[in-house]
Order: sequence, then C-alpha cells, then structure tokens
Amino acid sequence: MPASSSRINVPERRIIFHVDMDSFFASVEIREKPELKGLPVVVGSDPKGGSGRGVVSACSYEARKYGIQSAMPISQAYRLCPDAVFLPVNMKLYADVSAKVMELLKGFADRLQQVSVDEAYLVPGPEIRNFEEAAIYALKIKDEVQKQEGITCSVGIGPNKLIAKIASGFQKPDGLTVVRPEDVREFLFPLPVSKIPGIGKKTAETLKIMGITRVKELANCDVQFLTEKFGKMGLRMKQLANGLDFGEVRENKSIKSISRHGTFAEDTNDPVKIIGSLNLLIESVHRSLLKHRLLFRTVNLTVRFEDFSTYTRSKTIPIWTSDIFVMKRISMQLLSEFIGNRKLRLVGIGVAKLRERDEKQTLITDF
Repeated sequence: MPASSSRINVPERRIIFHVDMDSFFASVEIREKPELKGLPVVVGSDPKGGSGRGVVSACSYEARKYGIQSAMPISQAYRLCPDAVFLPVNMKLYADVSAKVMELLKGFADRLQQVSVDEAYLVPGPEIRNFEEAAIYALKIKDEVQKQEGITCSVGIGPNKLIAKIASGFQKPDGLTVVRPEDVREFLFPLPVSKIPGIGKKTAETLKIMGITRVKELANCDVQFLTEKFGKMGLRMKQLANGLDFGEVRENKSIKSISRHGTFAEDTNDPVKIIGSLNLLIESVHRSLLKHRLLFRTVNLTVRFEDFSTYTRSKTIPIWTSDIFVMKRISMQLLSEFIGNRKLRLVGIGVAKLRERDEKQTLITDF
C-alpha cells in the first residue's frame, strides 16, 4: 500500500471545548429517582418481557456492563439484563434539563454551538490564554453542571472541533481530556479509525480490508489511493486522521436569551462583593447583546444561597432596549429582596424577550 507523510499544521491559539453529558437521559432519570443510583437503568420503549419492538434510547453505565447499548433492540437489552430498570422516554423532562445546561454553558462561552440535546462546542473568552488555564476552566464548568443540574459531563479540549469531540469521549464518564497542538499525533494515531467522526461501521470494514485499522495508518496512507476508493471523502478522512479540522464553532442562529452567572469563592452576604460581581456579569451580558445586535425587554435574576436553595426573579419592561443602565437599574431592584444576613453562593443575570436591533428605531430608556 503506498504511503506518504503529512505534517500537522494546527493553529496554536485555538482552544475549543466539547462538552458532552454522560448518559444524559439515564442520568436525568437517576437524578429524579435517586433510589436508582448504582442500578442498571435503560431508557426506551417497553420491553414487554422480551417481546418489545422498540429500541434503547439511553442506558446507565451500570447497564452497559451487561453489553446494553443505545439503539440496541429493547428485546435484546431485556435478554442481556432482565433485572434492569426499564423506563419510558420523557423527552419533555430531558429538553427542559438540556435548555438549562445550555444556558449554563453560555455563561462560560464567548461562542457556543449546541449540536444535540446533550452536547455542545464552546469557545472560551480571551481571558483563557492557554491550555493549562482551559483545563482549570473546564473543571469549573463540570462543577457547575453537577451542582446546578445534578448530572455529570465529560469535557474534551483541543485545538479544533475534531480533537475536542474525540477527547470528550476519551475518559467517560465525568472525564476531562486536554490535547495540546503538539500532542495531536500522539493522541490520535493509536486510536481505531472508527473514532474518527464520519467513519461508520461499513467504512471501517472497507478500510480494514485495505489494511487500515488505526488512525496512524490512515494518516500515512497515500491520498490518491484513498480518493480512488472513497472519492472526496478519502481526502477528508486523511485530513481528519492527521488532526486537521478548520471548522468554526458557529453559534445557533436563534438566540432566545443571554445570561451569565458566577459562583463566589466563598459564600458571602457582603453587598459590595455581591453588587460588584453582578455588575461584572451585567457588563458581559451587555457585550453579548451588542455583538449580536439584539434588544431585550426582560431581565432575569438568579440567586443561590449557601444551603443551595435557588430563587429567580424577573421584570419585563414596556420597551425594547440594549441600555446597560436599564439592565443595572432593574437588576438592583430585583437583587434588593435578597440582600441581608443570609449568605449567597451564586448570582446570575440574564436578558430575554430578544429581538434584532432596527437601526432606524429610537430607543426610549426612561420609564
């Protein structure tokens, strides 16, 4: 088989996260029913004692030990583990938790691209300057997802979307894998080709017949040899095998709300600290509003006390605006209810009821 060498030329300053919830549907069910923790849980259609015709939508890691997998016939899952807890799909619940998780992630992101109900790519702000800082930042993300939604997630960090995606699945569940640009080859090359997104079972079998089972072998394969067999896909596979992916993290077009939150290093009831933190969050929300050329009508405040009790308050105004002073004034009004002896753990601010700015519109900010 002809071979050729390829150099990896990955932009060094790109830092991309891929955040993936762990066994999302099953994890949410276990959160709702703590007595299921540690048990094999299967979410899907009714197995009907082994005669059910549906498939497994998700399963806990305990169920996976029996060989159960997503998309497996529910009847087969029942045969593998008849003592598993079989639950129906509750998509409304999962969608609600997903929306909250994505809103939480927006608070950590300069750009966020949700790609499914339980995973998203994000680009952190310019304050994250290197991969060491990115790893610490990822731990904060994982901690907040666990504390706010009671589920775990795995995070992959890399110089592009491809590496971040593969890395997030590298140490599941509750994993964190960081792949620096200089480590891309070392990370990718030992993996089976099936780990490359887009290489499914049939393509992997064809590659195996060609003598290619590992990413290194695919990366070093002559591109003409691959294109003769796979067409344009052959070139794409070789690029990915060499760690090359120039796809951008693209924000979802429809932005329904913008929010930011912050957890204090220590629980506090100091009004100066609380208001100071809230103002920083407001400024971040405002920057995002201007970036996306959006106006708002609703301001939402979230506070969490030291005992983890959480409260939200909101106010809707009669006009559309992007005025930061309006946002600050309303935020202080909403916050006043919670300033007192009890210590706060977290404070968050957001805007909703958004619409695009009309440059011809005169904005009224005094009401």
